[in-house]
Amino acid sequence: MTLPSRLLFFICLALFGAALPLAGQDTQESEAAPGLALVATVKGAIGPATAKQISDAIAEAEAREAEVLVLRIDTPGGLVTSTRDIVSAILAAEVPVAAYVWPGGGHAASAGTFIVYSASVAAMAPGTNIGAATPVTMGGMPGAPQQPPARPGETGDERSTPSNEEALSKKATNDAVALIRSLADAHGRNAEWAEEAVREGSSLGAREALEKGAVEIIAANLDELLEAMHGREVTTGGAPRVLNTAGAEIEHLEPGFMVKLLALISNPNVAFLLMMIGVYGIIFELSNPGSFGPGVLGAICLLLGLYALNQLPLDYAGVALIVLGLTLMAVEAFTPTFGVAGFGGLVAFIFGAAMLIDSDNPEFQISWVTIVATALVSGALLIFLVGYTLRAMRRPVATGAEEMTGAEARVLEWANGEGWVHIHGERWHARGPAELAPHSTVHVEKLDGLTLVVR
Repeated sequence: MTLPSRLLFFICLALFGAALPLAGQDTQESEAAPGLALVATVKGAIGPATAKQISDAIAEAEAREAEVLVLRIDTPGGLVTSTRDIVSAILAAEVPVAAYVWPGGGHAASAGTFIVYSASVAAMAPGTNIGAATPVTMGGMPGAPQQPPARPGETGDERSTPSNEEALSKKATNDAVALIRSLADAHGRNAEWAEEAVREGSSLGAREALEKGAVEIIAANLDELLEAMHGREVTTGGAPRVLNTAGAEIEHLEPGFMVKLLALISNPNVAFLLMMIGVYGIIFELSNPGSFGPGVLGAICLLLGLYALNQLPLDYAGVALIVLGLTLMAVEAFTPTFGVAGFGGLVAFIFGAAMLIDSDNPEFQISWVTIVATALVSGALLIFLVGYTLRAMRRPVATGAEEMTGAEARVLEWANGEGWVHIHGERWHARGPAELAPHSTVHVEKLDGLTLVVR
């Protein structure tokens, strides 16, 4: 190798050696660059609005390629259908989802436990609790027996078959156990305690949940949570991923307009009132054609109410009773039956409203205050209709031949026992006594076709 060649070789070697540390430094800096942590707060009962809120948050996190989506949870539970929708959305997410029970004093009960177990990272704030995930059915009308009474001399063990409600409760419990155990296995959490939470309603505080392996992290705030998650390996979208959350930029996601609207109208009391306003608006429009305001407002309210009720678990026997009740009250409005159809419809309406929502969660049941208030308004309307009908029957006839009988008229022209008279601002042909003269006063005896018989 010649001298120039050796010199060129050493120069290249020196440049390569100097470039290696810079490349390594650039790689480390890129790996250490903090990501974006999006935070969505879930508070209150789990329902259709919550499912849409979380679905929208996941879509936003995926679109912005966030490092993690944190769901801050404080819920007493909610609807099974909405919970399953949320669990499915979290499991299918392309971005890691962390469930964080927050703030202190908050809880993730019932449906909240399933959401925590479905997340890639489960965390709790000090002073929170998780569990009590036993599914409970409504059991029909209030006061209905939960199981058939024992016959004289029969013990509980001697009963041949369980009641229908017991069978349904067992099926729901077994289904919930299978789901939460599969979620526990997917994320390496305590499956035995999860089953205990479903079957026996067990609940744990934050420290106990960490010790039993129900959650991985206890953090007092978001900064502590992101620091504790940093470097943890999770599985997202079927592939392993290492979280880079130390010093991540935190951005809170507020629910959109549609989520807020759905949260408002999916309240069973609001949905029920919207439906009632819609029905009465349409009835008023049909009874007074041309007044477009009540009809348009009624149609809008009715559609919103039906849409909201469609998002909730309905008891179709209750729906049928409400439809029957409204139909009978409409019949009373258009074809008076002196209260028979109207008050029968009111009774059907009250029972239907009490049975309408098939859920044990108080947040998703129609309150008796709402039921009684709407029943009183409907009852007052029926009393008014019945009273109006009775008054109309007693009122003197104002049109037709009966109204003309006995009415007073003034003679305009008269000759040979017939002529023209003026009555009610109208000119009528009449016949009567021959001695009548113009300007004399006569009374109508009867109406013969289009001729008045006067005296």
